[in-house]
Amino acid sequence: MTAAAPLPVSPPAAGSAGGSVTGVFVRLKLSLMRNGLRQSRGRTVGWCIGVGLAMLYALANGAGMIALRGNHYAPAVSVTVAVVLGVGWAVMPLFFFGGDDTLDPTRLAMLPLRPRPLLTALLTSSLVGVGPLFTLLLAAGAVTAVAHGPAAVAVSVLSVALLLVLCVALSRAIAAANTRLLTSRRGRDLALLSGLFVAVGAQLVNLGLSSLSGTDGLHRATSAASVLRWIPPATAVDAVRSTGRGAYGLAVVQLAVTVAVTALVLRWWHRSLFRLMVSPDASTIAAAPEASGSRDRSAGRSPLGLRLPSGRTGTVMQRQFRYMWRDPRAKAALATGLAVGLLLPLVAVVQHGTVYQCLWASGLLGIQMYNQFGLDGSAFWTVMATIADRRDAEAELRGRALAIAVIAVPYVTVVTTGAAVLLGQADALAETLGLSFAFTGALVATGGFASVRYPYAVPRDNPFSNAAPGQSGLVMINVFGGTLTGAALCLPVLGPVVALHLTGHHGLLWLALPAGALYGAALAALSLRFTAPRLLDRLPEILATVRK
Repeated sequence: MTAAAPLPVSPPAAGSAGGSVTGVFVRLKLSLMRNGLRQSRGRTVGWCIGVGLAMLYALANGAGMIALRGNHYAPAVSVTVAVVLGVGWAVMPLFFFGGDDTLDPTRLAMLPLRPRPLLTALLTSSLVGVGPLFTLLLAAGAVTAVAHGPAAVAVSVLSVALLLVLCVALSRAIAAANTRLLTSRRGRDLALLSGLFVAVGAQLVNLGLSSLSGTDGLHRATSAASVLRWIPPATAVDAVRSTGRGAYGLAVVQLAVTVAVTALVLRWWHRSLFRLMVSPDASTIAAAPEASGSRDRSAGRSPLGLRLPSGRTGTVMQRQFRYMWRDPRAKAALATGLAVGLLLPLVAVVQHGTVYQCLWASGLLGIQMYNQFGLDGSAFWTVMATIADRRDAEAELRGRALAIAVIAVPYVTVVTTGAAVLLGQADALAETLGLSFAFTGALVATGGFASVRYPYAVPRDNPFSNAAPGQSGLVMINVFGGTLTGAALCLPVLGPVVALHLTGHHGLLWLALPAGALYGAALAALSLRFTAPRLLDRLPEILATVRK
C-alpha cells in the first residue's frame, strides 16, 4: 500500500490572516486579565478597588477640566495633561516591565508571525485594559475644556483617538526597544530603583506645583504651555483649541505633526520587533575573548577609575565598589542616599531655606557604613577566611570605610557648595562643610562598630526588605541609635561654631572647615582601630547572623 499524499493547504489571504491574528491577540489579552483575577479572591477584590479608585480619579479630573471651559487657563491645563499622559506612558514599561508579560515580544519569537501583522495585533490588544480607559477619560476631559463649536467637537474625536494611539504605541515601542535590557540584570536593577525614581519625581512635581501657586505662578504656567502645546501628544489637544478659534490651518499643522510622530513611533516599534524576531542576540553569538592586557591595566583601579591603595585596603575598596555597582541592594541604598541627599538641599533652595539642610547629604551617605557584613550574606565566610590577625581586620574595616568616604566627601562638597551659592549664603559654606565632614566621620566611626557589634541578615529573596524577620530591633539600634550617637560625637565641632556665632566672632568660622575635616578623619580612624580586635573575636558570630 502506498501512503496517501498530503492534501495541499493554501495560505490564507494577508488581510484575513492579519484580522485573525488581531482577534486572537484581543481574546488572549482578555483571557490573561480574566485568569489573573481568578488566582485568588483577594487579588480580585484588590483589582476591583484599584480600578474603581482609578476611574473615580479620572472622572473627577475630567469633570474638573470640563468645568474650566471658558477659563483663561483651560488651554494650559489641557496641554499639560496631554504631556503628562505621554510621559507616563513612556516611562511605564521601564518601571513595570516585569509585571506585564504582554510587554515582552520575545515570548512570541518562536511563532510564525510577521512583524507587521504582529504590530497591528499588539497595538489593538494594547487598547484593551484599564490604562487605555483611564487615558481616554482624561483625554476626553482635556479636549472638552477647549472645544468650542461644531468643528472643534468633530476634531476632538480625532484628537482623542490620535492621543490614545500615540501613547500606547510609544509605550510599546519603548518596551520593545529595551526588551533585552529590561529582561537582564540591569533591567531588574532598574525595576528595584523604580520606587526611588517615583518618590523623587513626586517631590519634584510637588516643588513645581508649589512654585506655581499665586497669580505669578499661573502666568508662568501659561508661558510654559505655549511651548508644551507643540510637544506631541499635546499637539492633538491644542488642535481642538485652534479649530475653535478659527485657525484651521494651524489645526491642520498640529494634527499633521501628531500623525507624523505617531507614524515614526510605529516605524520604530516595527524595526524593534523585526530585530527581536530575526536578529540574533548575545545568547546565540559567542562572546569575544577578553584581552589580557585590559585586565592587567584594570588591576589596582576601581570602577570609578581611581587609583586605589596597595595591599588589602585597596582590594577591599575595589570589592566594595563592585558591590555598589552590581548588587541591587547596595545599589539601591547608595542611589537613595545620593538622590535624597540632593533632593533636600534642592527643597531648601526652592523654599529659600538654610544651607544647613545639606547635612542630610552627609548623614544619608554616612549611614551606608552600617551593617557592612549583612549584604555579604553567606559569602562572608570568604572574607572571614582571609582575616588572620588584627592588622587584617583593621584593613578590612578601613577599606570599607574608604569606599564610602571616596563617594561621600566629594559629593557632600559639591552639594553644599552649590546650595550655598544658590541660596546666597556663601559665608556659611566653611562651617557647614566642617560640620558635614565631622558628621560623616562620626557616622563612619559608629557604623563600623555597629556593623561588628549588631549585625543583621538581609534577605536575599526579597529585594525590598532590609532585614530578616525578627531583626527589626537591630535595625533600629543601627540606624537611630547610631545616628544619635554620631550627632552627639559632633558636639566638639558644633559647640565652638555656636559659641563663635553667639559671641560675634564670625571671622573665625572658617576654622570649622579644617577642624571638622580633621576631627571626622581622626574619629573614624580611632574607631576602626578600636573595632578591629572585636571584629577578629566575633567573626563566627557575624557569619552565623548574616547567613540566615
